[in-house]
Amino acid sequence: MSEQQNNDINAWLAPLYQSSEAWLSLQANFVKDFQQIFSQALTGNLPEIKDRRFSSEAWKKNPQLLSLAHLYLLSSKAIFDVLDKIELDQETKDKLDFAVHQWVDAVAPSNFFALNADAIETFEKTHGESLQKGIQNLMMDIQKGRMTQTDEDAFEVGKNLAITPGKVVYQNAFFELIQYAPQTETVYEIPLLMVPPCINKFYILDLQPENSFVRNAVEQGHTVFLMSWRNPLPNDPDGVHRFTWGDYIEQGVMRALQAVSEITKKEKINTLGFCVGGTMLASALAIAKARGQDYANSMTLLTTFLDFSDTGIMHVFVDEASVAIREQTIGQEGLMPAKELAITFSFLRPNELVWNYVVSNYFKGETPLPFDILYWNGDSTNLPGPFYAYYLRNAYLENNFMVPNKTQIGDTGLDFSLLDMDTYLYASKDDHIVPWKSAYASKDILTGDIKFCLGASGHVAGVINPPAKNKRNYWINNYIYDDGYLSSEQWFEDADQMPGSWWTDWYEWIAERAGNRIKAKKTLGDRTIYKPRADAPGEYVKVKAV
Repeated sequence: MSEQQNNDINAWLAPLYQSSEAWLSLQANFVKDFQQIFSQALTGNLPEIKDRRFSSEAWKKNPQLLSLAHLYLLSSKAIFDVLDKIELDQETKDKLDFAVHQWVDAVAPSNFFALNADAIETFEKTHGESLQKGIQNLMMDIQKGRMTQTDEDAFEVGKNLAITPGKVVYQNAFFELIQYAPQTETVYEIPLLMVPPCINKFYILDLQPENSFVRNAVEQGHTVFLMSWRNPLPNDPDGVHRFTWGDYIEQGVMRALQAVSEITKKEKINTLGFCVGGTMLASALAIAKARGQDYANSMTLLTTFLDFSDTGIMHVFVDEASVAIREQTIGQEGLMPAKELAITFSFLRPNELVWNYVVSNYFKGETPLPFDILYWNGDSTNLPGPFYAYYLRNAYLENNFMVPNKTQIGDTGLDFSLLDMDTYLYASKDDHIVPWKSAYASKDILTGDIKFCLGASGHVAGVINPPAKNKRNYWINNYIYDDGYLSSEQWFEDADQMPGSWWTDWYEWIAERAGNRIKAKKTLGDRTIYKPRADAPGEYVKVKAV
């Protein structure tokens, strides 16, 4: 360790040294708890551990390793108690806290074969076959370049995922536009365009029939269109490596809005965006409005940032130095690899998305269970470097989208306050990617009638919650925002908790804005430039990142 690093550590710890009472209290509590664990271990009275890493019967039957698990948890708590006392600016403290959490999670006894009671018991029961199979699993993952999180042989896009019937009715270098076939005799007259994130593939909204948001919307009587973003590859020859944020807005979302309007002959359509797809949708609608094109009858934003002032844990990855490196390396041309993005998102929840699979796949030789969301999670996409670098700086680092006309698409300034359509804002309570209070903040940016709905669970699982499952719950509050400001805390305190899926609440809301019911057309697209090209889910979604 360098002299400078020693000086930095001493500076961080100075408040503890200066406050002997606080330091002595931490020491005393640690010694007391250590002695208690030691005494319980000697008498065979160690309590069970609720932490799922150490809660199985194998740990309970192994007093030595159970003692080690107790000491690990005690030491972890002591480390974070010290961190809480360190006086640093919030940004530095958050980065330090994240780094220490990564290290503490990594060194858990459960992550070492010889110290994992479950792995040892499985090894003994299988006479070593579990470890042999685990090594095979590891070698296969090394060849793939990523960790397997689900039984990938159980799924195939177009076979049992993304199988809602429809046709590709338009394609350009950025996306394919899918129109889904009606499944009711009559449909609402105002169509619905869905804009998924380009960071992932669209079929998170069209998984299997029983949990497909797309299919459910079609069954409700909506004429649904959806953008399937292209997955750019390193050897693509058409200049995709130079595509910018502005290109994606103008030739992506705005072109899709135009296409749906022309196919259905409706000047205004209903729109929905998910995650960064919502940010892109709002940007496209605002730019179009500034140019005199008012496409949206309504807008639905699912787990979406407009105001990036509080990005939660994501801000530890973004600072001036990291963004400058991206701009220098891929800001003019290149790709942001899908694998790098996937690793970043996995280490936001390492115990659940990394170390859990080290234990089950490699130590115990298990094959992961089939799980459609995790299959989708592993089917990542590359991003054009200029698009990605612009997004990092102007959204996450500088929050420039919030300053009217500071960012431009072509010669048109971006101003979210132009968005005066009715809007349904959805957020997930335990979302670690888009904190729900940040999604709630969009109500103070938009100028139309707003309804905010808060669902249970996280970024993806909260969104994909079909009513038939009768799982989880959601919160609504019929407060009229024109009556004045209501903080997120006040909103939640006064909200009504409703059982089941938020989808049913959205069905009612969107139906009121979808017009009359008319006879469903049997043909999709039209006879001009929007002729049906191929069956859904199209070709772009099947391209694998390399």
